[in-house]
Amino acid sequence: MVEGLKITFLGTGTSQGIPVIGSTHPVCSSKNPKDRRLRVSVLISWNNHNFVIDCGPDFRQQMLREKVTKLDGILFTHEHADHTAGLDDIRPYFFRQGDIPIFAHERVLTSLSKRFDYIFADANRYPGAPAVKTNKIQNNNPFRIANRTAIPIEAYHNRLQVFGFRIGDFTYLTDVKTIAHEELTKIKGTKVFVVNALRIEPHHSHFNLEEALALVEELKPQKTYFTHISHHMGFHDEVEKTLPKNVHLAYDGLKVTL
Repeated sequence: MVEGLKITFLGTGTSQGIPVIGSTHPVCSSKNPKDRRLRVSVLISWNNHNFVIDCGPDFRQQMLREKVTKLDGILFTHEHADHTAGLDDIRPYFFRQGDIPIFAHERVLTSLSKRFDYIFADANRYPGAPAVKTNKIQNNNPFRIANRTAIPIEAYHNRLQVFGFRIGDFTYLTDVKTIAHEELTKIKGTKVFVVNALRIEPHHSHFNLEEALALVEELKPQKTYFTHISHHMGFHDEVEKTLPKNVHLAYDGLKVTL
């Protein structure tokens, strides 16, 4: 029997995280833990399976916080550092489990192999280096993660192609600015929808709040959570009060089941 999904928001912040180093912005000084955001990532769990989407520079801290002792794989949306810089910290999982499966666009795999060449090396490997098993994602080609199917959803982060993923009734999109109509059809019927909403003001490569809300209105998922949130969005509790029913700001450590 395949159990329902449990979604844990590992991080919900933008590339600098919140608080931003050296910032005097009021949100960066907030005492509310919901205003403290690590770099964006999510853990998807079921039947003792654990997969994460993206592996940013806060990955180690996130895994310790959630007490994740087993990792079945990593799905990458794209190659930017706030989504990939924690890859070396898979080492404890590798030492216990062997090669860790990763799933990404061919371009992202190439980028990772250059930045983490010692992880991908076939010869003269450093004894303490982790290793991965690479799986190339192509648009319109669903793939298996354990006993579930993941459907890639292609979108654009300014001019950079990114992947979102639908797994059962859960869909996750981040770092999206534009998405084609035919890709939206893959999302319709989703029960829990996660999408980036960077701030109130427009941005060249991310949905702002207005754009994210417009997409929610078009897709009409049962429940939506916004992520990849900047301090410029404002205080969590204040913004939350302005959102429509069944639309929420995610926060680090939030758990959702479906």
